[in-house]
Amino acid sequence: MEALELNKTLAKEDFSRLLAACYYQPDAHLAEEDVFGSLTRAAERLDQLLVEKARRLGEAFASESPDTLLLDYSRLFLGPFDILAKPYGSVWMEGEKVVMGDSTMAVLDLYREGGFDLDENFREMPDHIAAELEFLYLLNFQESEARRGGDSEGLKKAADLKRRFLTSHLGNWVGPFTEAMKAGAATAFYKTLAELTELFVQAEMREG
Repeated sequence: MEALELNKTLAKEDFSRLLAACYYQPDAHLAEEDVFGSLTRAAERLDQLLVEKARRLGEAFASESPDTLLLDYSRLFLGPFDILAKPYGSVWMEGEKVVMGDSTMAVLDLYREGGFDLDENFREMPDHIAAELEFLYLLNFQESEARRGGDSEGLKKAADLKRRFLTSHLGNWVGPFTEAMKAGAATAFYKTLAELTELFVQAEMREG
């Protein structure tokens, strides 16, 4: 039973890390590094619905030109005028014009508690969707390390922090954010990414 739980936690660890990579500017490295194949293989250890969406995500990426994907990415997340799906937790939790609000400070406290430091080259707000998914990766990594080492206290600590992070932050805003993505996306890639993100975070919350 413990081996099965470890395998599942390792799969969630991979899935959250690879999902985060999809929220950076789209370029050829996603295909070159087999991000979508790895995402599908992680999904196979979790849930069939995730498998279908992960496969579709890879197919959608391959079917679009780099320029088309970049244009859609920019429309959704960057602007310059009307950003269709603002990728920041504070916008969805505190109001459309709020960035670096109280909720951002709260998630930074959770990051510090989990020993998570944003890379110095990360030029976005701390509550950007990619950063929050990378934090989820770290929490899953901490759970898998605790399972490997038979560290019940460490496992409890990581699981508790993940539950608090999901219920107080990411789980609160991923729904409206991904709905905005689906409504605004012009490509199947970003529509599918929104669906996959929502499915995965919802599953994490149910298990938390």
